[in-house]
Amino acid sequence: MDITEVPVSQDNKGKKKKNKKAKKKSVSQEGNEESGGVETKEEKMEKSEPAFPPTFSVSEIKNKQRRHLMFMKLKQEKRKQKMQIKKKKKKEREALGDKAPPKEVPKTIENQRVYDETTVDPEDEEIAFDEGTDEFSAYFNGLTNPKVLITTSDRPRGRTVRFCEQLATVIPNAHVYYRRGLALKRIIPQCIARNFTYLIVINEDRKVPNGLVLCHLPDGPTAHFKISSVRLRKEMKRRGKDPTEHSPEVILNNFTTRLGHSIGRLFAALFPQDPQFVGRQVATFHNQRDFVFFRFHRYIFKNEKKVGIQELGPRFTLKLRSLQKGTFDSKFGEYEWVLKRHEMDACRRKFQL
Repeated sequence: MDITEVPVSQDNKGKKKKNKKAKKKSVSQEGNEESGGVETKEEKMEKSEPAFPPTFSVSEIKNKQRRHLMFMKLKQEKRKQKMQIKKKKKKEREALGDKAPPKEVPKTIENQRVYDETTVDPEDEEIAFDEGTDEFSAYFNGLTNPKVLITTSDRPRGRTVRFCEQLATVIPNAHVYYRRGLALKRIIPQCIARNFTYLIVINEDRKVPNGLVLCHLPDGPTAHFKISSVRLRKEMKRRGKDPTEHSPEVILNNFTTRLGHSIGRLFAALFPQDPQFVGRQVATFHNQRDFVFFRFHRYIFKNEKKVGIQELGPRFTLKLRSLQKGTFDSKFGEYEWVLKRHEMDACRRKFQL
């Protein structure tokens, strides 16, 4: 018999492939129908977004928008996990009742602070003797009343002038004078002759207050601060009315070391010792991580348990740069303490104040 070869066209090949694919689809459909339409885990993973390997980092994504989206998703997932763990612990504590273990104290820089040898003990006789004989003893014994002169650097701008004026409304018996190019060594004898007990100098840089010199008269000491985050009254939201002329109460918080104690006494001597409680005004100097935050509030008693407070302004933050013995002397002055950033700020858990 003669055998003839029949050429197979490409169309026939395509039909065969299609038939094979159709058979596979029908088989998979039959399997799904038999299993009751339940999808397997692998199919769910295919439908969902591709899973990244365990060593994947979001920073490896080069597209900025995609990287930001992935970062926000990871952040939301972590937050959900934290909330679930919190709810679970809360339910366990409620179920155990009185037998529940005590709550864990969160670790912060404050409660992990490195112990300082100069921490003040209020019952120490040596410290009590030093306080009775230091430069502020006349004020704390009631022999002198504070009188403050506030001035600025040469040619102050409007913002610095307004800050000085508002500071004078916070400190009772404070007077604002323009500098007029006079050196501080010439201003200090004039202040002493007119019975001023303090000289405050506000320095500025690029029309913004950036430094504060606080000089106690007539014997010192003199402290130099860096001033930042200054907000005037008009820049504050939900502020109260302008403060009255009543003498405010003073709160000094968290000045624990010998240096911090002397700085706290320096701030305390700015205000009279007999506050007028009718005005319901409070000046607060709060030290946290060697930053001194100043706030000025008015309070009101709503009932026996609740108190409402209203910030009056201005507000600012101070960072101590140096403490000098005696009055201001930039050339021959003797310094008790000077900030050395690379040495003192190396450990984040060690504070000076």
